[in-house]
Amino acid sequence: MNPEPEIRRLLDVMPASGRMLTKIVSKPQQSQVIDSPFPLPWSQERPIFINFDLWRQLPKPQRDLLILSTVSWLTNIKWLKPDLYQGVVVAALLGGVVELLQGDAVGIVVATGLSAIAGTQIWRNNRSAQSLLNADEAAIQVAQRRGYTETEAAQHLLSAIEAIASIEGRPSLNFTELIRCQNLRAIAGLSPVGVPSSLKKK
Repeated sequence: MNPEPEIRRLLDVMPASGRMLTKIVSKPQQSQVIDSPFPLPWSQERPIFINFDLWRQLPKPQRDLLILSTVSWLTNIKWLKPDLYQGVVVAALLGGVVELLQGDAVGIVVATGLSAIAGTQIWRNNRSAQSLLNADEAAIQVAQRRGYTETEAAQHLLSAIEAIASIEGRPSLNFTELIRCQNLRAIAGLSPVGVPSSLKKK
């Protein structure tokens, strides 16, 4: 697959916020169909790496929903939104600067430790099943503005998640993928059982 026309097409599928914040990069050497590293606070762009040789094995609707889910996840990661952990990171970093200026070694260690713990918690929250469920549901909403019905979008994303495991040669889905698939089955009307509402809280 020639990446350039597909990249242009995917950019058209994305919401405007995704086009501004993310960048699609061809990465033929990776074993994953699509991958995006967790963005660091100072990152100006959030790359989405795609192996287009593997990507072409998916039907277009599945590709659309995968890119929308990935973009939704990336655009919802906000290091500077006001909550407890972001507050701790900022306070610890400021405290660390003050302690550094005063030459207090113990204070520097404590401030650095607090900052690392809070930063790790931010990373975990944004890598959780909850954040991916939220991204899937946001992708379905965007897909509805691109001509898909809610049921169609959920079915395409469900099929894409299952197909990726096969394309990548994995014997089964991981735990988070299983949770996502169950949620998508419920949205698509394929299963009466969804996932607990506590997992889907934003």
